[in-house]
Amino acid sequence: MTLDDADLLFELDQDSEVMRFINKGKKTTLQEVHEVFIPRLKAYRNEVKGWGIWQVTLKDSGRYIGWVLVRPMAFFSENPELENLELGWRFKRDIWGKGYATEAACALKEALINKGGIKKLSAIAVEANKASTNVMLKLGMRYLKTELHKDPLGDAEVVFYEMTLV
Repeated sequence: MTLDDADLLFELDQDSEVMRFINKGKKTTLQEVHEVFIPRLKAYRNEVKGWGIWQVTLKDSGRYIGWVLVRPMAFFSENPELENLELGWRFKRDIWGKGYATEAACALKEALINKGGIKKLSAIAVEANKASTNVMLKLGMRYLKTELHKDPLGDAEVVFYEMTLV
């Protein structure tokens, strides 16, 4: 996705169920997309390394159904882990349970592995978000720990999953 995709980011975040495990169901405003999320995307987006938010669309119709994020773990901290990439995803509710998150994240995982230069792939989720932790397991990640994840947008108790590549 590009810095011009604010409308698509906004559209996805208008379902309180989609946002339930992210911020307790609060819908994102268009102003927040422009003032918070687009600048964050700009900070970590690196096309050469494959970092950014990758738009996911249905092949047959081209319909936008969600995205998969790739960025270094702890990117917004004082010690980003440049050889440990975080995968994250967000999808429209009407396609949940159909394997699209797993398929898209798996394709990105393979592309990142083939590109080289990384030692780990990781993902985090609120423990109650069993759908996301199931995707992590399908990607070959294993549970690492449960602890407070610090982020400028708000801290949360999450489960950490990872896979070592080297």
